[in-house]
Amino acid sequence: MDDLLFLIPLFPLIGVILNGLLSPKLWPKNEKLTGAIGSLTVLGSFVVGLLAFFELLGKEEGSRRMVDTLYTWIAVKPLEVKFSFVFDQLSAVMVLVVTGVAFLIHVYSIGYMHSDRGFRRFFTYMNLFVFAMLLLVLGDNFLVMFVGWEGVGLCSYLLIGYFYEKRSAADAGKKAFVVNRIGDFGFLLAIFLVFWHFGSLEFSAVAKNAHTVSAGAVTVITLLLFLGATGKSAQIPLYFWLPDAMEGPTPVSALIHAATMVTAGVYMIARTHFFYDLAPISQMIVTTVGCLTAFYAATIAFAQRDIKRILAYSTISQLGYMFVGVGIGAYAAGIFHLMTHAFFKALLFLAAGSVMHALRGELDIYKMGGLKKYMPVTFWTFLLATLAIAGIPPFSGFFSKDEILWKAFSTHLHGIPVWWNYIIYGLGLLTAGMTAFYMFRAVFVAFFGDSRMDPEVEAHVHESPKSMTVPLMILALLSVVGGLIGIPHVLGGGAHFEMWLHGLVAHGGEAAHHHPAALEIGLMVVSVAVALVGILLAFTFYRKKTEVPAHFVEKHPRLHRTVWNKYYVDEFNEWAVINPIKRASTNFLWGFVDVWIIDGAVNGLAWLAKACGRLFGKLQTGRVYGYATVILIGAAAVVGYLLLRG
Repeated sequence: MDDLLFLIPLFPLIGVILNGLLSPKLWPKNEKLTGAIGSLTVLGSFVVGLLAFFELLGKEEGSRRMVDTLYTWIAVKPLEVKFSFVFDQLSAVMVLVVTGVAFLIHVYSIGYMHSDRGFRRFFTYMNLFVFAMLLLVLGDNFLVMFVGWEGVGLCSYLLIGYFYEKRSAADAGKKAFVVNRIGDFGFLLAIFLVFWHFGSLEFSAVAKNAHTVSAGAVTVITLLLFLGATGKSAQIPLYFWLPDAMEGPTPVSALIHAATMVTAGVYMIARTHFFYDLAPISQMIVTTVGCLTAFYAATIAFAQRDIKRILAYSTISQLGYMFVGVGIGAYAAGIFHLMTHAFFKALLFLAAGSVMHALRGELDIYKMGGLKKYMPVTFWTFLLATLAIAGIPPFSGFFSKDEILWKAFSTHLHGIPVWWNYIIYGLGLLTAGMTAFYMFRAVFVAFFGDSRMDPEVEAHVHESPKSMTVPLMILALLSVVGGLIGIPHVLGGGAHFEMWLHGLVAHGGEAAHHHPAALEIGLMVVSVAVALVGILLAFTFYRKKTEVPAHFVEKHPRLHRTVWNKYYVDEFNEWAVINPIKRASTNFLWGFVDVWIIDGAVNGLAWLAKACGRLFGKLQTGRVYGYATVILIGAAAVVGYLLLRG
């Protein structure tokens, strides 16, 4: 399989070529063929990835690594970069998650995007997105990863702004693109520093020599890498592009939020764990930012009415959990949550899309109600995904979230006080309860109670077609059982997810071995209890005492307005960043630099040429005696000069 790894990213690229270049001439209006090509090419990548996974599974631990070098890309000494793909335990997980979930989203999109005039363009962009993400996770060096990194950034711009004729969608696409450029600048600087210190960009070569450079250099590199991760994975301070990404079609939201772009930062930190293991300060910063982001985004989700924005802020919050995992050194726990999150978050978005499909694009949960009886498949799948994200056993989110909370409690970073762990754990536990509350708020408001739908809309509400509901059911199954691979012995021989990644991304912290097993079980019970309390509160406020939320808003209007407006971060950015840049661009760059310096220089040269022309034009009188006089004067001057010199 080593020589066939290139097929994994190649299949989606073939889909781009077929649907993007050939279909306009050969099958311009055949939606079924376009959708089939877009979906089957991603399925082809999944099949090749699955075959490679089974081959990897059969190898001895320590030798589970396959490399496919296509060619030497750059050979300018001392820089030599090979276009190589690596398939190891980490990239195997990412490939299967990306291609598996993306395939289901592509199938779902066939029904969801039916009759859209950009149907072919949509599937072309989606295939290109998957191709770029596979480059990112398969790249054997920083530069190939960066190509995929920039590729998903481009595709996010194209897909978020898919409805480009709509101003808000076009602005959202530009916002995502610009904000990610800030993070990408940090990633690029980190790549330059890596080459400066190690003379190589290959992960394996850099990992072997990571310990040879100073702690300060490693800290700078890891912080710059994390800056890139905050952009792609929407963490404080570069998180605010992600909620606006809801302007794209719902399958795009599912693809970005579940399996591709936003998980890139988490994967990148896990891939470069050999740096973070040597930089406890950076680990503390990553963990702290992740925990604060998880809590902060959860508070915003409390007040949102748009079902997709609720899910968007839950994505930011869950990504925060992943960063807590990889930041604390529990890389396997972070990647485990990345995997389970891909299942239930893709399901949540696709189920929300199913609701939108039935309600003619309606997003406000307070304009729904009673959908349970109209859309039973959508309801039950959405409910299962909600139980998973709330961390209720035995659903998948329980295992991965609880593992992160336990590692946050029990893992001590070198030189970092123990009380910091307890703060991270406590805030993470509180966020888990908040997640259960706002997610079940969405369930109770949208699917239960009396209908608040427009009568004309309600008259046509129906379950989505099978092309949409079958992917929902498959993802629901994964959301229920996907976490079981985190339990020892489920895979046989004592194997489980952490053991699968052990050796490649070994635990980077100092585990507190003195904690008894009973404590871990006790903390597990506490986390479940907190989630159940969140569900109970949501049930009380939105099913039994429905007047309480309205009364709270009336009593605390300023607090509600602040949270509803996302703490005015967008307004602050407009005031502190965007408007000053606009003013500087208008008054200084255009008003002074462009008008006076650039235009002044160009116009000044033109004026000088005209002035010289007028001056020398006066010498061209057309009179012979004038020319003779000038020649005589010149000759006299030359003769006089020669006589004086002699």
